[in-house]
Amino acid sequence: MWKVYKYDGRFITGELISSHRTEAAAMKKAQKAIDFKFSEREKRKDEILIWLDGENHMPVGVITHEIKKGAKRLRQGKKKE
Repeated sequence: MWKVYKYDGRFITGELISSHRTEAAAMKKAQKAIDFKFSEREKRKDEILIWLDGENHMPVGVITHEIKKGAKRLRQGKKKE
């Protein structure tokens, strides 16, 4: 789930604007709700961050996406009798 956050004066992830299923939809909503000029994509081990910056490269928001790995297969051992 892609989440769009707007800077509230104290925290970058201060105000949740919206949640989306696709990255394109999240970027489209961010362009309408947040006045940003630059964006930078950063991929981490467990999440993807898209930093949204204003004219003088001050952060004005962020788009986050948690990377979830598939469920691990449960191995069922032999029953001991």
